Amino acid sequence: MSTLRLFVVFARLGALGDLAYRANFWLQVLESTLNLATALGMVAVVYSQTDSLAGWRAEEIVALLGVYFLVLGLLNMVIAPSLTKFMEDVQLGNLDFMLTKPADAQLLVSISEVRIWKSVEVVLGAGILVWALQRLAGEVGAADAVVFVVALLAGGAIVYSVWVILATLCFWFIRVENIVMIFWNLYWAARWPVGIYPSWLRWTLTLIVPVAFAVTVPAEALSGRLDASTLALALAVACAMLAFSRWFWLRGLRHYAGASA
Repeated sequence: MSTLRLFVVFARLGALGDLAYRANFWLQVLESTLNLATALGMVAVVYSQTDSLAGWRAEEIVALLGVYFLVLGLLNMVIAPSLTKFMEDVQLGNLDFMLTKPADAQLLVSISEVRIWKSVEVVLGAGILVWALQRLAGEVGAADAVVFVVALLAGGAIVYSVWVILATLCFWFIRVENIVMIFWNLYWAARWPVGIYPSWLRWTLTLIVPVAFAVTVPAEALSGRLDASTLALALAVACAMLAFSRWFWLRGLRHYAGASA
């Protein structure tokens, strides 16, 4: 079964579960709207005092926020709930059921839990991004759009790899959730361009927990700031992270004793 067909199956199961609690949809709309309104409000406050923040104009920051919420929505919709469930399954010994399936186990645990209502964040992020692009229409060419898509895919691969690495730690440690919270706190910082932070935090957001590649780098493509060397670095980091996360996953899987132990 192909990856797309597997995802459709899990999405359908997730939708059936979520539709039993339809009030959650409106709660999710309210929560996501408030989060977006707060972020935009912060931008409005900052730019009421200045015309530029580390060289970024207001429209460019809004585009960055669009990327931020788009990636956040995809994380909350599929990757985070799926790998959180995986960590619980390891602790309870329920991973056995996933390992008996004919499909690749890493793929299955990465898409096994789909929260349909979290797609609201994806839609809001995409909407803000489209609005910002309309304001930047005369400055974003076809080549910039292609580079943006490539950078966004590379950033998504990096963030996914980080999540796989963190989740795989549960084969050795019990309270991995505390480490995951560090990721979320650092990802929150990605709603602003990484260049505004002090050097130690820039290095942290770029190399240690490379969330900057998922948000700032794609937004730089839209603002014309992304150079070829940075894009090449993002692609190289994405390939390296995917390879390492796969190796680390297989190594961790060998330490899984199962429910029968």
